[in-house]
Amino acid sequence: MQKFAGIRAVLFDLDGTLIDSAPDLAGAADAMRLKRGLPSLDYAKYRPMCGSGARGMLQVAFGMSPDSADYEAMRDEFFSNYQACMLDNTHAFEGVAALIAALQALGMPWGVVTNKSERFALPLTAAMPLFTNAGAIVGGDTTPFSKPHPEPLLEAARRLGVSPGLCLYVGDDERDIVAGTAAGMGTVAATYGYLGSASDVAAWKADAQINSPTELLQLLSQA
Repeated sequence: MQKFAGIRAVLFDLDGTLIDSAPDLAGAADAMRLKRGLPSLDYAKYRPMCGSGARGMLQVAFGMSPDSADYEAMRDEFFSNYQACMLDNTHAFEGVAALIAALQALGMPWGVVTNKSERFALPLTAAMPLFTNAGAIVGGDTTPFSKPHPEPLLEAARRLGVSPGLCLYVGDDERDIVAGTAAGMGTVAATYGYLGSASDVAAWKADAQINSPTELLQLLSQA
């Protein structure tokens, strides 16, 4: 646990790490199928790809990739659908509220770094009491870069007033670990989130893995 010694702030990915937004992401994509007279897909098909946002949802719903001719139009339709429903069924993962409360009790600043654009990330977090005391909400378009580039994480550290080397970054996707490592932060892979098609989390080379949000407290207490 040497890597976590002296940690003064914790940053988190959003979807698949703090909140379970899969029901609303899947619903936005499935509504597009129904609009076109296609049958609804089982939610279980969508869930593993929810960490990839619009790209993942359109891949599942229509077998579509970003190089498809009508991808941008379909993506914009998905975004409109999602914006209308993004608070319907989204909720914090079990244990997240307790984790955040514990961090606050320790006086440890925390924040969010997500690839979700501010168009969605800011109103979503503003509507959820969980994020009232977040010291930073950095979206995928807050800086000129998105993860796996380290700049969004560095921006969050600046907003918290904490050196990157004293920050821990927690996420459920390989790009989170790549970004955290590049930013000089300790990294933790959240295996309870949306792992997509990834089969070997160990290959991400995070400093630690957690199977539930509250396991993070154990790591910090052992540092």
